[in-house]
Amino acid sequence: MGDEIYENKVRPIVEEGNRGKIVAIDIETADYEMSKDRDVVECTSRPFARNPDAQIWMVRIGYDAVYRLP
Repeated sequence: MGDEIYENKVRPIVEEGNRGKIVAIDIETADYEMSKDRDVVECTSRPFARNPDAQIWMVRIGYDAVYRLP
């Protein structure tokens, strides 16, 4: 569900010039936040402040995963 919201609504808006930044999407409302850098906590704090029960799905712009294991 989060990937569909990202591809159809959010990606066209945020992708250009933001490679590596994190996007947090509330899958129930489709509201989203993009990090100013690459900080997951900073990116998710605003959606949770608006809705403590938010169901957050995250993506790193231009990558397959938010994090990778070394």
